Amino acid sequence: MAVTSSCKDKFGMDSGKYVRYTPEQVEALERLYHECPKPSSLRRQQLIRECPILSNIEPKQIKVWFQNRRCREKQRKESSRLQGVNRKLTAMNKLLMEENDRLQKQVSQLVYENSFFRQQTQTAALATTDNNSCESVVTSGQHNLTPQRPPRDASPAGLLSLAEETLTEFLSKATGTAVEWVQMPGMKPGPDSIGIIAISHGCSGVASRACGLVGLEPTRVAEILKDRPSWFRDCRAVDVLNVMSTGNGGTIELIYMQLYAPTTLAPARDFWLMRYTSVMEDGSLVICERSLNNTQNGPSMPPVQSFVRADILPSGYLIRPCEGGGSIIHIVDHMDLEPWSVPEVLRPLYESSTLLSQRTTMAALRHLRQISQEISHPTVSGWGRRPAALRALGQRLSKGFNEAVNGFTDEGWSMLESDGIDDVTILVNSSPSKLMGANLSYANGFPSMSSAVLCAKASMLLQNVPPAILLRFLREHRSEWADSGIDAYSAAAVKAGPCSIPVTRTGSFGGQIILPLAHTIEHEEFMEVIRLESIGHYQDDMIMPSDIFLLQLCNGVDENAVGTCAELMFAPIDASFADDAPLLPSGFRIIPLDTKADASSPNRTLDLASTLEVGPAGSRPTGDHSKNSGSTKSVMTIAFQFAFEIHLQESIAAMARQYVRSIISSVQRVALALSPSRIGSLPGLRSPPGTPEAQTLARWICQSYRFFLGVELLKSASGGSDTILKEIWDHSDALMCCSMKALPVFTFANEAGLDMLETTLVALQDISLEKIFDDNGRKALYSELPQIMQQGFACLQGGICLSSMGRPISYERAVAWKVLNEEEDAHCK
Repeated sequence: MAVTSSCKDKFGMDSGKYVRYTPEQVEALERLYHECPKPSSLRRQQLIRECPILSNIEPKQIKVWFQNRRCREKQRKESSRLQGVNRKLTAMNKLLMEENDRLQKQVSQLVYENSFFRQQTQTAALATTDNNSCESVVTSGQHNLTPQRPPRDASPAGLLSLAEETLTEFLSKATGTAVEWVQMPGMKPGPDSIGIIAISHGCSGVASRACGLVGLEPTRVAEILKDRPSWFRDCRAVDVLNVMSTGNGGTIELIYMQLYAPTTLAPARDFWLMRYTSVMEDGSLVICERSLNNTQNGPSMPPVQSFVRADILPSGYLIRPCEGGGSIIHIVDHMDLEPWSVPEVLRPLYESSTLLSQRTTMAALRHLRQISQEISHPTVSGWGRRPAALRALGQRLSKGFNEAVNGFTDEGWSMLESDGIDDVTILVNSSPSKLMGANLSYANGFPSMSSAVLCAKASMLLQNVPPAILLRFLREHRSEWADSGIDAYSAAAVKAGPCSIPVTRTGSFGGQIILPLAHTIEHEEFMEVIRLESIGHYQDDMIMPSDIFLLQLCNGVDENAVGTCAELMFAPIDASFADDAPLLPSGFRIIPLDTKADASSPNRTLDLASTLEVGPAGSRPTGDHSKNSGSTKSVMTIAFQFAFEIHLQESIAAMARQYVRSIISSVQRVALALSPSRIGSLPGLRSPPGTPEAQTLARWICQSYRFFLGVELLKSASGGSDTILKEIWDHSDALMCCSMKALPVFTFANEAGLDMLETTLVALQDISLEKIFDDNGRKALYSELPQIMQQGFACLQGGICLSSMGRPISYERAVAWKVLNEEEDAHCK
């Protein structure tokens, strides 16, 4: 290391000379640099005293050395980052060039087909002049119909032939023009994007394709993708029943796979398929698969109860090594999910390539990128948990919720009789395997309290409310729909000892504190622990816990994502928060439906499949119908699980049924409040409450403002009550009313007021006046209260208040006045 000195007086040497450090001196400085990259002046002087070999160096020279060392480190990191970006751009450029070549081939093919069809049309038009010719054309057309393929040979020799055919078809979809691909709406390729995402147009079934870069070697990528349950949360099980080696070094696997149903209104899917793994001449790894439903002379899989056998058309993964490390991966998912087997209103879920892409194709790519990032940048997330441990908890939450929604009999679930209203389904599970997973006995002396698990579930159709907005409200305003007593009961089932979670208050939503664990930016997924505020009427009970904690998983909150399923799943956890803690997940799942799909009223709960038409799709074409994010209909699935003693089954079932019904009612009320305006023409505008009470309050607000301040609140003083309410709602200033009580709470706010408080009309009443002010603001407000009550109004100076999300909001000035009713009594202020 050489340091240039520019001052002879300071360093005792001629200008332009260099000071060279000995290897021992550099080693000592490097050792300190790794301990403290930016030592203070005292620390540098201490270093000189502790290291005699540095005694001939001035402290300022050491300071310059550390400055240069930090600069070199920064340059090295920046150089490494730029090299990584350059490699990524090079690989992305290669992908885009391949995609451009594929599109040019597709254009040439379309031009050829267009020319051919024009010629056929002209020939047919000439033939219509002759009746005999016309009859001949019709007869010819009937004979050219594609016959149904005969059963394929599934013997070992036949399987190898079928595997090679599957490989060819897969590659033609991944890199060729066998399928007409269109870019996924909202997904633009780039160096920071997840990849190039496309969905099918006009082909049979539903199909999705993704091309992307991952920082993992091809063999590692193949290993992860083959372990489908580790990244595909809809996958219940994958059983490899037979493995055969091929002469070219590849392997053929016979696989039985089961997928969960996303809602209570549809049966689950299963697949009987073949997976072929091989290495190509250029070193690329290929994993392709297809269903074996139409085969003979080989192993077969009979139908399984509670499942509908679906087809996987030639699909798979092409994994190519990337220069400089990593892999370029092509993913193709092509399925026929048998949409005829579900109610008509739900068929868009099984005919949407967009939904397939979001839940399957992109899920695989996201999982690979996440693992790659964890390897390259190892970190420790919330409370000392590594990302892999948190991912495992997320998998357990999702799997437990899916099991509750599906309620398979082979897992021990049995259905209870209805109470006469078939809106909520009640299932009970008392099998040992379920209890071992949900109610472990702890070694610290706290035994499990329950001997069975009960699940109450329902599905409902919603309209005119975006799933992301509704789910975000349910997450942030739990008090709007949850019952604190039932939360306490659920938490008691996993009570294991005193609280040991360190609490850092990061955000409060109506009686709950959210403690973030992990956040996946690409997928907008949150893993968090919810600490509910202590419940007073249970604190004297030694069985009920004073602190209630919920492990919560939330995803799909991005309003701009197309076809995204929004989910909120949570489970009470013990305060010790062990990795193997028992989990009984409950929650919500909201899946957008096609706008063209026929649906019932949003206020109708549809858990009775018998009330909906189920049958063949008839002339309905198969394909993707989710081409935009403006879907106004969605299906919401609710499932809640409770651990209980078996002798309390009847009372717990009644409680659970009533609780889910109350949640359904709350969701309908919230969905109505969040629905787009029926008054304004702008989409997404919140509508003012059009009730007579709201119109009367709006009139009182204007009259009282005129009475006390002597001026008009609105530009137009004339008009009916509905006009006044509309003008108050659209007023540019935030207008809010609070009750005249010892603890004032808000009763009304216009749209600007709701935006300022970051809340909705439904949740407004949970906010008290004192909660939005800091100490100085509360003192200023309370000092003006006597003047408001005596004079009728007061002008307040500007300041800062807090929204319901805990964020500070500044305001220039505020005017407070009493609102008088018809009898001139104070109604609110």
